[in-house]
Amino acid sequence: MRYFLHIAYDGHNYKGWQFQPNVKSVQGTIEKKLQLIFKRYVAVNGCGRTDAGVHSSQYFFHIELDSKLDFDLKFRLNKHLPSDILIHEVIPVTNKQHARYDAKSRTYDYFIHLNPDPVLTNYSSFYPLEELNFEAMKTAAALLPLHENYRAMCKQPDKHNHTLCIISFAKLYVNQEQTRLRLNISANRFLRGMIRLIIDFLLQVGKEEITIKEFEQILTDQSNDHLIKPALPNGLYLSKIEYPFLNTGPKPNFTDFLKVGLEDN
Repeated sequence: MRYFLHIAYDGHNYKGWQFQPNVKSVQGTIEKKLQLIFKRYVAVNGCGRTDAGVHSSQYFFHIELDSKLDFDLKFRLNKHLPSDILIHEVIPVTNKQHARYDAKSRTYDYFIHLNPDPVLTNYSSFYPLEELNFEAMKTAAALLPLHENYRAMCKQPDKHNHTLCIISFAKLYVNQEQTRLRLNISANRFLRGMIRLIIDFLLQVGKEEITIKEFEQILTDQSNDHLIKPALPNGLYLSKIEYPFLNTGPKPNFTDFLKVGLEDN
């Protein structure tokens, strides 16, 4: 019997989603608690990876059990898991439905604040930049859905079979009064380090280190030899996963306070 588990997690205490020996990961933490509950190892198959310090306000994984559940797994797991991992739902699915391969769309949010703020420290990336060309950054972000090959925005492009991504939406929101920014971006897939590298490029545009035309040329040329480094991890959230066979209702979202002033009116 296969089950999808709909969860959220605060990633700043973890070395990413994926299990790694001798480090604290979200997957490893969940697998330990499942083993405690079922008295055997239960493999966790996630919908994707997040890097160290990256959060997820919506995430799915699936597990395979020998028989149908006869107890409240959501209650039991939430009782045993640390408070920075939350189980929203346990959903029975068919044995052919896969948390990673059946996801048709993924959405990420990236938050930046330009003035120091202790409340935002773990949940938004702080860049002490006094002047940014916000309009240029917005224009550059809007160019992203016009391209399909993101080799230039991939940390390790040669480790992927291809670097094609269909970006269906990309928008940069700016609250100049609060000096905060949010990139909201959706695609069928994302490459290793892609969003954090996009953010670094957008900041280069904002600092007027590169022009919008140069940014678009980088996308067109698909070159991967630029002097860039991934943006900080703590502002990045995997915020939505869509499946053709699931219609999950809205859940409490710990990014809601970050989106205030950074949404469409």
